[in-house]
Parts: sequence; C-alpha cells; structure tokens
Amino acid sequence: MQEICAEAGMSPGNLYRYFPSKEALIIGISERNRADAMESFAAAESDPNFFRGLENLARHHLVERTAQEVGLCAEIMAETRRNPEIARVYQAIETELRARLVALLKSASERGEILSDLDFDSAVSALMVLADGMSWRRAVDPNFDPEVVLPLILHMVHCVLTEPPRAQAALPEKSS
Repeated sequence: MQEICAEAGMSPGNLYRYFPSKEALIIGISERNRADAMESFAAAESDPNFFRGLENLARHHLVERTAQEVGLCAEIMAETRRNPEIARVYQAIETELRARLVALLKSASERGEILSDLDFDSAVSALMVLADGMSWRRAVDPNFDPEVVLPLILHMVHCVLTEPPRAQAALPEKSS
C-alpha cells in the first residue's frame, strides 16, 4: 500500500477515502485494466487485417505498458491465489477476454485469414499463455526486451494459425 500511495502521490488515509480496503483498490485497478483491454479489443476487431490487429493488441498490452503497470498486473495475478473475491473478479475478466479472443479468431477464420478447422478454445489458451509469459518475464527480468521477442512470438502464432499441423514421423518402436 505504501508503494501505491507513493505512486498516487497521496497518504494512505487519503487513499482509503476512495477505496475502503486493499481489496477494493485491487478490484478498481482490475476494472480499469478490463476497460482498457475491451477498448483495445474493439480496435483489433475493427481492423480488417487479423494479424495487424493482433499485433497492435499485443504491442499495446505486452510492450507499451510501463514497468510499473506490468509489475502491478503480476501482483494482482498473485493476489488471486490468496483472495477469493479478487480471484472471482479476475476470472470474470479472463472469461470476457477469452470470449473476445475466440470471436476474433472465428471472424479471421471466416475471412480465410487463419485455418478454419482450429480448436479455437485451445488456440486462445495458447495465446493467453504466451501473453502471460511475456508479461511475467517483463515483471521479473529487468533485461527482458519485449520489442525483440514480440516479432518472434507473432511469427510463431502466424505459423500455428495458418499452417496445417504436420504429420508426426512414426517413432521407432522400443526394443525389449
């Protein structure tokens, strides 16, 4: 709370006039982040090029956020493990994000930009894991440069979403 008060430029007493508890403050920050995410999703959904929209979405959330914002998001994710109310709010936001991502993929599939036979739920899970991993890496590694890694991640995502899976070579049988 001391760090939050210092960042906000106010005393803890003044902060508690606006937020009656630490939980209320975290929920308020989470709701602000949700609104920001929904705004950036609207921009991605209106882009006629799926991959450009996805890149802009990723850049906004994974590169352009300040180190403080990234660190705060990591703290909120950790708090979901300790506080059921924060976990409930966080899961509601995640459910909404997941639905928007599925809709984004389905729309791209209908336009022929990505494979039509994708398991959209699994693809969204993979995208979320990649995003969470980049955010976490930014939060814990001061030398991590998301500008360097993002193009590689986007290339991998492009390959997964546009190229049919290759048949796996038969594994040699184990001898007894």
